[in-house]
Amino acid sequence: MVRGLGILVGLVFAFVVLWAFGHGAYTYVTNPPEQTAEARYHLPPREEVRFSFDGPLGRFDEQQLQRGFQVYREVCSTCHGLGQVAFRSLRDIGYSEAEVRAIADQWPHQVPSINPDTGEAATRKAIPADHIPGPYANDTMARAANNNALPPDLSLMAKAREGGPHYIYSILTGFRNPPAGYEVPQGLHYNPYFPNLNIAMPPPLTADGQVTYAPGNPRPTVDQMAQDVSAFLMWAAEPNLTTRHAVGLPVLVFLLIATILAYLSYQNIWHGGDRRVRATGALDPENMEKRQQASREAGVTE
Repeated sequence: MVRGLGILVGLVFAFVVLWAFGHGAYTYVTNPPEQTAEARYHLPPREEVRFSFDGPLGRFDEQQLQRGFQVYREVCSTCHGLGQVAFRSLRDIGYSEAEVRAIADQWPHQVPSINPDTGEAATRKAIPADHIPGPYANDTMARAANNNALPPDLSLMAKAREGGPHYIYSILTGFRNPPAGYEVPQGLHYNPYFPNLNIAMPPPLTADGQVTYAPGNPRPTVDQMAQDVSAFLMWAAEPNLTTRHAVGLPVLVFLLIATILAYLSYQNIWHGGDRRVRATGALDPENMEKRQQASREAGVTE
């Protein structure tokens, strides 16, 4: 009786599962879910833009990094910090010691400090050992100044987003009017390269020549400025990329040569040799004979 009841319950459960699966499949086919706006309009980062550091042998272009730092200083630094990068690190992209000191001293945002006389909070001018300060003292102040949106620190942005510098370039050049029928919430801006399409940041690069480059550099178009600051933020996130690429090739060559030498050593020493296992210990024929002889002398039958 109990067994039959268990079989009946199992059949009912199987029927319910099959019915639910069939009904769900039928509903999905006859009334498929509506595609979300993000799935319909979101675009992947633009990969057609090429940077000098792309590929396993890529290297940073110091002139481009300096142009990118200039764009960050004159445009991006008004909202975004670079708290993981010290001023003295700018020597790695071609600035002299005197230039680094001047950049730190003239930086528009001061560094938080303590008044040694009163012990109260204060600010001071930056020095090369300081990390590049952001424009806001804390997140609350940043949100209050940006319609409750928090501008992220850009130190690791090129490593934190899929696509890296290509994502940053796409965001900077991707602002456009929304498609027909799509409504952008008030205070936000349409950008198909942003994950949810609506970004609080207004277009930071709005016109050619917004930043004035030194003579001998490319014309500062919006596209060029976006490429330059994207390259600079890639350096900020991974300053040792060029060194890593330079070391990687010799290491690969060394491993290739070591593999060839190991194979030749195997062929010369072990290949074709006698691999029979030599019997030792109790399995050694000589030891077995001695043991049998001792057993016979003791009258022990094995």
